[in-house]
Amino acid sequence: MTNGVIVVNKPQNFTSFDVVAVMRGCYHTKKVGHSGTLDPMATGVLPVFIGSATKAVSILPDSDKSYRAGFRLGITSDTLDIWGKCSGQREVNVSESALQDVLERFRGEIDQIPPMYSALKVNGQKLCDLARQGIEVERQPRRITITRLELLEFRRASSAGRASSADGMDGVIDVDCSSGTYIRALVDDIGRALGTGAVMTSLVRTRACGYGIDEAYPLSELKTKPLDELESLLLPTESVFKDYPEIHLDEEQKRLYLNGVRLDANRLHNVPDGEMFRVYAEEFLGIAKITADELISVKRF
Repeated sequence: MTNGVIVVNKPQNFTSFDVVAVMRGCYHTKKVGHSGTLDPMATGVLPVFIGSATKAVSILPDSDKSYRAGFRLGITSDTLDIWGKCSGQREVNVSESALQDVLERFRGEIDQIPPMYSALKVNGQKLCDLARQGIEVERQPRRITITRLELLEFRRASSAGRASSADGMDGVIDVDCSSGTYIRALVDDIGRALGTGAVMTSLVRTRACGYGIDEAYPLSELKTKPLDELESLLLPTESVFKDYPEIHLDEEQKRLYLNGVRLDANRLHNVPDGEMFRVYAEEFLGIAKITADELISVKRF
């Protein structure tokens, strides 16, 4: 059976579930999953897990993500991006140094209120479904971490695109952040801090689950490849756990491990320091942890 990870560069106007559906057809299997949902208008890194690799989705170690986002000052919308209904426009006169000063406020640990147009649920209802009914509910702020926030471009707004008549400023930021960060909300908060308002105009995820955009294949390219070539593009399941140290078992330990037996860690050879481990016996067997001198299986592949 085909197992492994394929890193897809998701195109615009596709949902993450659309990509999964395409990959099911390409790899001729129903066992396909993904990590880190991307909005339809966003593009970029979407790790897709094939076969037994789908077991890894629930225990992924690297939840941080990286994005490149475009923004425009002077506009606000109901969805916090350029594709939503415009809710306000205003004159903008912001220097780059003033913008840099504001960006500094959003580096490190901050509280962020999730946007109404999101898949989060309140009392069993998705916020986006409520928003489409014109209902706004109170959302509790969530603690997130912005480890890098860099301004790449800052210029006068172009005449092309939606809301081109707005007197705003266009820019591009790079963001490294913790899981659960909404870049649309970050842009909106930056606009509020500047007193101008702001909307996100583009979003590319450049890193997720430890995989970079340079490892991602365009969906249109993958759809044209035969199965044998697609299988050759798969990354091994253990690649997502590459930062975990390795433990190697002998044949008897392997048999016990695969039968769910806890192993005496003191009888294992050359155990490195760490809390979680990749387990091998010539081939990759799974993920384990050591607790009270016992090697305990977390997930077997």
